[in-house]
Amino acid sequence: MTRWLSLAALVVVIDQVTKIVVSRAIAYGNGIEVAPFFNLVLVHNKGAAFSFLSSAAGWQRELFIAIAVIACVWVVYLIRKHPQQTLFCFALSLILGGALGNVIDRFALGAVIDFLDFHAAGYHWPAFNVADSAITCGAALLIWDSLQTREKPLS
Repeated sequence: MTRWLSLAALVVVIDQVTKIVVSRAIAYGNGIEVAPFFNLVLVHNKGAAFSFLSSAAGWQRELFIAIAVIACVWVVYLIRKHPQQTLFCFALSLILGGALGNVIDRFALGAVIDFLDFHAAGYHWPAFNVADSAITCGAALLIWDSLQTREKPLS
């Protein structure tokens, strides 16, 4: 259990440090071109993924915090219940760390700090952050894990 919670804590630390660095280096709403397909920007997302509900009247902050807290409790329960499933617990740790990283922003700022902006042919993917990346990688690993065949225990 300790290694999985440590991994989640590492994700939180990396997420929060990168958000602090970007917030100090870039003025809100501005960006820095890093490569022809990638910018560092500073935006605040009051909504969920892809800015879902970002223009709502403010009630979404508490909703997203509540959802994240409930999800974190559930993830910790699952990690405790299945400690022998390494890939499963690794994936859940990434999701836990990402969820906690974003919920910290929602508590402190009322929005999530996003700063990674990938683009091609004039189309910009919605900006995201390290926490979002951890959640996405964790979800992909959960899918991968669910597709793995498992040996059935002998009865």
